[in-house]
Amino acid sequence: MKIIKTSMPEVVIFEPEVFGDERGFFQETYSLKRYKEAGIDTVFVQDNHSRSRINTLRGLHYQLNNPQGKLVRVVYGKVFDVAVDIRPNSKTFGRAVWAELSDKNFRQLYVPPGFAHGFCVLSDYVDFEYKCTDYYNPDDEGGIRWNDPNLNIPWPIAEPMLSEKDLQYVNLSEIPHDQLPLCKK
Repeated sequence: MKIIKTSMPEVVIFEPEVFGDERGFFQETYSLKRYKEAGIDTVFVQDNHSRSRINTLRGLHYQLNNPQGKLVRVVYGKVFDVAVDIRPNSKTFGRAVWAELSDKNFRQLYVPPGFAHGFCVLSDYVDFEYKCTDYYNPDDEGGIRWNDPNLNIPWPIAEPMLSEKDLQYVNLSEIPHDQLPLCKK
């Protein structure tokens, strides 16, 4: 497995080894041992799968009291995936990192607890899977406006399709710090 560091040490891109021939391919998508060796020493408690069509943007979402770490990947299609550090006690607060994930590059992105997460769909549709370190709680969810100008995210689509909920989110600077996750390092 290849490990690609990002500008934030906690956010990591993984390229699992893929074995292919004329019949297709085989890929190990998760091994506790391998991720522990790479510094991701966490337990995942929930797996999720979403399907979205082209130009859909989901995010930027976070959980306040039970922040979720996520290991995300694309099963089919292609996305522009984003993680934003929203931990008020962090040296990288307000910074974002992004990566293209697809069924061709097999990359996975680890988004630590205390980060907001979102993605936009660049293919006709995408099947997106992610492992979570805590259970989803709709009463604990928050979000940041996808196009917050202070985050400088170079979204590759100008007019995405958003949910009604995502349209209501505000810029990060408008969210009181007590409404953001405080995470231990």
